[in-house]
Amino acid sequence: METELFSRPAPASSGVSSVAGAPSQMDFSLVLGGPLYQLMRRTHVANDTFGLLRNRLVAIVAIAWVPLLVLSLLEGQALGGPAAVPFLKDAEAQVRFLVALPLLVVAELVVHQRMRLVVRQFLDRQLIPEAALPRFDAAIASAFRLRNSLVAELILVAMVYVFGVMGVWRYYIALSGTATWYAAPADDRMALSTTGLWYAFVSLPLFQFLLIRWYFRILIWTRFLWQVSRIELSLIPTHPDRLGGLGFLSNIAYAFTPLALAHGALVTGPIANRIFYLGASLADFKGEVAFIVLFVMALVFGPFLVFVSPLASAKRTGLREYGTLAERYVREFDRKWLRGGAPPGEPLVGSGDIQSLADLGNSFEVVKTMRVAPMTRDAVLRLFAATVAPIVPLFLTMMSLEHLVRKLLGLVF
Repeated sequence: METELFSRPAPASSGVSSVAGAPSQMDFSLVLGGPLYQLMRRTHVANDTFGLLRNRLVAIVAIAWVPLLVLSLLEGQALGGPAAVPFLKDAEAQVRFLVALPLLVVAELVVHQRMRLVVRQFLDRQLIPEAALPRFDAAIASAFRLRNSLVAELILVAMVYVFGVMGVWRYYIALSGTATWYAAPADDRMALSTTGLWYAFVSLPLFQFLLIRWYFRILIWTRFLWQVSRIELSLIPTHPDRLGGLGFLSNIAYAFTPLALAHGALVTGPIANRIFYLGASLADFKGEVAFIVLFVMALVFGPFLVFVSPLASAKRTGLREYGTLAERYVREFDRKWLRGGAPPGEPLVGSGDIQSLADLGNSFEVVKTMRVAPMTRDAVLRLFAATVAPIVPLFLTMMSLEHLVRKLLGLVF
């Protein structure tokens, strides 16, 4: 297992250095594992820390896009020819392999860097009780087993070829009834060209595999968080992050920005083709755009919802306990300062009682405003913007650039 090991920090209140015989804590990564990762290491397009990003980008474009360009040039389908949609004018293909595919690769490095210390955060913040450490370690080990599974990746490959290529793409995505650089209509079916064979059985499956591999990783991430949420976490209702100490999870959402961009680009390509070659309008695809936005939001923020129940429980407990404490304090404050209970000669001005009352009020307000889901408005808006950003240029098919700029300026100012 290609992971860095370091000893688990002991809880500050325990007074001991560590638990004897406790398992080592490991960097948590959804990326550093699996047969494809091992293949990338052996071919020197990745290392133990998942560096060499440029090598991976060059390799992936060289496999998925360059052969299509060369074959389409040889067949006279790159810029013209009999095809109604030449290769270099196919917006879907260019966006898929030169924008979305590299973004899927970039997302791996970004998510790895932002997520690798998530396990340490659970322990550094003492959210995992000492008695629950074995369950926590078991959740980590289980996630790593799934991440490294050869069987899982073989199943993903089978799904790509059986459902992705032969099913969804051929019948629902490909431009049927129109001669393209990859196929020509023939007897109610598509007759693939030589370029089309590489596209259908190498380039497209590679893209689809990397995409659904991301979905599998997010499934692993969701399962891990769900297992952690079943532990009786030591949440602090008065924590200033207003998430009981789980605020670090909401920051991880920013790491998925490249993945959101990739999904926005993925839907942009097919829409652009249908606008340019089939006479459609961008307004015809409001449903598709709304769906991809909601899908990305569910993909990124859905896993965090497993903490709704423990956070809601911690908030209820905090309101009850701090409400009781506040009740006792304000009664004593009232008795002392308003009912003549203060010792003779004790000055009101400069008394720490008033500051303590204010501090208690602030603590109760923190508990009262505690959120029950580790997500922020800023993260939601950023991911929304990232998802729709690739679609924005298509507005030029509905209005001039000058009109679009005026509209955008009007929204800002």
